[in-house]
Amino acid sequence: MALVGYARVSTGDQHPQAQTDALSAAGCNKVFVDQAPGTLAKRPALEQALDYLRPGDTLVITKLDRLGRSVRNLKALADDLQTREVGLRALSQGIDTTTPAAGCSFTCSRRSPSSSTT
Repeated sequence: MALVGYARVSTGDQHPQAQTDALSAAGCNKVFVDQAPGTLAKRPALEQALDYLRPGDTLVITKLDRLGRSVRNLKALADDLQTREVGLRALSQGIDTTTPAAGCSFTCSRRSPSSSTT
C-alpha cells in the first residue's frame, strides 16, 4: 500500500517545489511531476504514475485541478482509480477516498444534481 504523489505546473516559469514538498510531507515516497498546461492531453508523468499504481495504493495530489483537465476528465480519472481499487487524496481539499465518509462524499459530489421542482 503506497502513497504515490503527482504534481503539475502549467508553465516553465512555475516551480513544482511547493507541491513536491507537500506530497513528501504527506508521506509520498514516489512523486511524478509534469510541466505542462492542464489542457494538454499528453501528460507523461501522469501516465507513468497511473501505470505505477497498484490496488491498495493511493494517488496523492495537492489540489484536484492539478489532476484533471476538466470536470469530465477528473471524473473519468477518479472512476478509473476507483475501479482499479486505488485511492485518491487531495491534500488542500481534505478529500481522501480511502476513508468511508470522504469516499462517499467525493463520489456523491461528482454526480450531477438531479432536477427537482419546488
